[in-house]
Amino acid sequence: MHIASIGIDLGKTTFHLVALGEHSKVLVRKKFSRTQVLAYTANLPSSLIGLEACAGAHFMGAALREQGHEVRLIPAQFVKPYRKSNKNDFIDAEAIAEAVTKQNMRFVPIKTEEQLDVQMIDLKVSHFVLDAPGSRFGHDRTIVEKKKFAQGDTVMFLDTSHVR
Repeated sequence: MHIASIGIDLGKTTFHLVALGEHSKVLVRKKFSRTQVLAYTANLPSSLIGLEACAGAHFMGAALREQGHEVRLIPAQFVKPYRKSNKNDFIDAEAIAEAVTKQNMRFVPIKTEEQLDVQMIDLKVSHFVLDAPGSRFGHDRTIVEKKKFAQGDTVMFLDTSHVR
């Protein structure tokens, strides 16, 4: 049984895994929890694994990459054409496994933990601007300055927020 590619459909608590062999034949179709899927993939030989790009995919992709797998994140709109019938989790996982093997597919790079932290801080600051007391969209009532200082590979944010 030679696995050509694996597709994992990520959910909140359950993960659906489909492994395809030669000629896109389904070899494995299983449902796991987060810890179970990581334990299962740790016992597999290095494989090409596809995940649909979402917030949790970066964590799972990094964990699978540490196990020695080649992991690729695919935007959801590029998985849709490979779905063979109505949407369900196993069909999504199979479509991901098929799409990840395509040479001309566009993939999303896996973000590091630091990149995810910076993205979260940036999102929190932008929400602060919209939610600030007395702020009106398009008016100069709330001033938020974000200053980025690069120090080597680390990016620090100094938030000098002033509400008038």
